Amino acid sequence: MAKKQFKAESKRLLDLMINSIYTHQEIFLREIISNASDAIDKLAYVSLTDQNVGLSREDFAIRITADKEGRLLTVSDNGVGMSRQEMEDNLGTIARSGSLQFKKDLDDRDKADVDIIGQFGVGFYSAFMVADAVTVISKKYGSDEAWMWQSSGADGYTVTACEKESAGTDVIMHLKPDTDDEKYSRFLEEHELRMLIKKYSDYIRYPIKMDVTKTRVKEETKDAEKPEYETYTENETLNSMVPLWQRNKKDVTEEEYNQFYKEKFFDFEDPAAVIHLSVEGAVTYKALLYVPARAPYDFYTKEYKKGLQLYSSGVLIMENCEDLLPEHFRFVKGVVDSQDLSLNISREMLQHDRQLKFIAANLEKRIKTELKKLLENEREKYEKFYGAFGRNLKYGLVADYGAHKDLLADLLLFWSSKESKLVTLQEYADGMPEEQKYVYYAAGESRERLAQLPQLDALKEKGYDVLFFTEDVDEFIPQTLQKFADKEFRSVTADDLGLTTDEEKKAIEEKKEAAKPTLDFVKETLGERVKEVRLSPSLKNHPCCLTPEAGLSFEMEKYFQRMNPEMGLKAGRILEFNPEHPAFAALQVAVAQDPEKAKKYAEILYSQALLMADLPLDNPTEYTDLVCSMLV
Repeated sequence: MAKKQFKAESKRLLDLMINSIYTHQEIFLREIISNASDAIDKLAYVSLTDQNVGLSREDFAIRITADKEGRLLTVSDNGVGMSRQEMEDNLGTIARSGSLQFKKDLDDRDKADVDIIGQFGVGFYSAFMVADAVTVISKKYGSDEAWMWQSSGADGYTVTACEKESAGTDVIMHLKPDTDDEKYSRFLEEHELRMLIKKYSDYIRYPIKMDVTKTRVKEETKDAEKPEYETYTENETLNSMVPLWQRNKKDVTEEEYNQFYKEKFFDFEDPAAVIHLSVEGAVTYKALLYVPARAPYDFYTKEYKKGLQLYSSGVLIMENCEDLLPEHFRFVKGVVDSQDLSLNISREMLQHDRQLKFIAANLEKRIKTELKKLLENEREKYEKFYGAFGRNLKYGLVADYGAHKDLLADLLLFWSSKESKLVTLQEYADGMPEEQKYVYYAAGESRERLAQLPQLDALKEKGYDVLFFTEDVDEFIPQTLQKFADKEFRSVTADDLGLTTDEEKKAIEEKKEAAKPTLDFVKETLGERVKEVRLSPSLKNHPCCLTPEAGLSFEMEKYFQRMNPEMGLKAGRILEFNPEHPAFAALQVAVAQDPEKAKKYAEILYSQALLMADLPLDNPTEYTDLVCSMLV
């Protein structure tokens, strides 16, 4: 028969189909299997009203055959098959889909019950990425004729009559010769085919069968000391068919959920929470999401890939669909399956449309609900989860100018100085005395260091709790939230902690006048190292402390020093003295009687204030020598 030319515009179009639309060669097997599944769907639909089909659902299958010697890979189905005209229409015209036409021909009621994967008509041509010749043998259900379509690519095709026993289609691909860059013969290897089917087509609804090689002990040597082994071939179903997320929640056990998670996402620990959704409405989809109990080793690195596995009718479309997860919930693992998505022509990526946004917004709400439930009902498990991913929630709260603060604020935990445990912001607020004016916090590298801050003394005396911030991101949270429970956040190193009564303020003013010569002396001695020297209204048990000038805290200074030392950002240092402490009284005496000794006192007290604030000394050796000089 004379070779016919494709009805598409040009060879360039077919080259585009083969070389540009698909980014991975292995996709071809997914496309051919999906087409086979569609063909079976069509015959299964026909069987609902035609008793002559003679096949039950259990009889339908897709078969894979690999012929290494002949370099032939065959995908066979016992679906509806194609007539000669359908071969001409569907295989002779690029981007014409028989599946799409089939669905269009259904009435609206039936369309909802028929799930067709291939609707673009280009998936078949992905075979030419790996094959230099493709043969399609097909027999239409109800017909006595079978036809063979053959093509070596853009030079055209032939259609000839042939013999085929039963309805269905065989797609026979002759793989290209191996090259230095490409080993096409890998698609004939059992392990490669098993892997690709598991990855992309595991949830095709019909069994995908293949003869696989296995080993067993020879019958006659079973009882021998050294049994002999033999190889044999067994026809095996390679796909799971019914995914866990398609089953009813009440029919799935906790063990099944956990086992699926471990196998699918390569974790050895049970997840902290499971979210199983079946949503019908504007967009219909099913989802099975997992909140891990621990962070993967690369979670806080650039190499970590967020996103959910995206399926369309059981066929894997994207391994990591990032658009389904917000950054603050990037730790969630799972799958989403929907037939309502607008796929692009290659089915490798998604058109950015309202369906995707709808699903993503709904998932975000459900994840928040599940985390809140875990926090309220399984506190120990939540705290373990929070130890792994709490930092990510915090970064999510401060990101995008606080756009997600209302969503995330009640999921945060901070260490309570009073309770000696992690508390939520609401729990902190519930425990506040009525007269407490602010939500107090202290920022530093560790709870142990923060517990020793001199500024905490006055707050402890009042019975007020202090939240300990020990991560870089923590200090940005008060700036983002501004308030919680109508109370402003206030650092323990702030100028005014709201603790001083009018009488105490008046007493401080009186003491300030008497202490002015000493304060001026210390400022002159320390020079530009301090912005101000003053009396503290809150120190109780310590002689002095450092307070940052408004605008930049000491912890922020350290953060920016680590991130970009060249910026040279530095918080202004304010040295505060406790007028009731004996050390300050000794300083006052020295200023009046021995100015040289007073200078040494000033240097020592300033250095001690630096140490208590967890700030580096300008010259540790000089400080040590100075202390030693006061001992002799």
